[in-house]
Amino acid sequence: MITIGIRVCVLSSSSSGNSSYIETQELKILIDAGFSGKMIAQKLCEIDVNVKDIDAILLTHEHIDHIKGAGVLARRFKIPIYANSGTWEGIGNGIGKISPQQRLVFSNDDFFSLKDLQVKPYTLSHDAQDTVGFSFFHDGYKISIATDLGYVDEKIIHELADSDGLILEANHDEEMLKVGPYPWSVKQRILSDKGHLSNEAAGHALCCLLDKKIPQVLLAHLSQNNNLPELAMITVKNILAQQGCEVGKDIDVSLCYCNRPSKVMAFG
Repeated sequence: MITIGIRVCVLSSSSSGNSSYIETQELKILIDAGFSGKMIAQKLCEIDVNVKDIDAILLTHEHIDHIKGAGVLARRFKIPIYANSGTWEGIGNGIGKISPQQRLVFSNDDFFSLKDLQVKPYTLSHDAQDTVGFSFFHDGYKISIATDLGYVDEKIIHELADSDGLILEANHDEEMLKVGPYPWSVKQRILSDKGHLSNEAAGHALCCLLDKKIPQVLLAHLSQNNNLPELAMITVKNILAQQGCEVGKDIDVSLCYCNRPSKVMAFG
């Protein structure tokens, strides 16, 4: 990648593991590290980034599909990890020993700076200690990430508004989930306000953002058991079409994958 402006790539995203990459002129960071350290290094290599150059890891919450490789990477490459106090409490010893110097804490709704990048974490509804989404600001551009959330309300719409690039969860198709093999208790959890966004919910959230200037969207965290990439895309596309929004003309919607990096969103 050429380090001009701000560039974003979802290295891989599904119920099995999640990690995204953001790069500016001065900074290279990971949002979550839900794979082994070795696999994250391989995925970074696929987009021509050396894992040794990562400056920080930011965590959305403590579930294993978001933290699995964080400790290994932090210790091996001296990378600081940023999370809120609830997430650190939820992690406990889940990523091994992290030195105090690498164990950094942010507060929800408070901006903080990482070199030339401004970061705002905000609360999402999910069944973890204190799940957050992030908005990133650089050189007049805004990138937002909102995955692992049970619903989208006016506050979340406000946080996502005017993003130049958005990574939004489209976890499941409700009918596939309801007739699928999961125990009813797990189905209830996923469908709850502390679970995951369905394809339909993602589409309706984007409808609420149509007048908020969201030109590029990546649909993320697709379930491998309760969704299909083409189903997520067509569901969101049809819901947007009902509001007179044509995907590919009025808005660019692309998919994230469970086994390879997404397209790179580049601005500036």
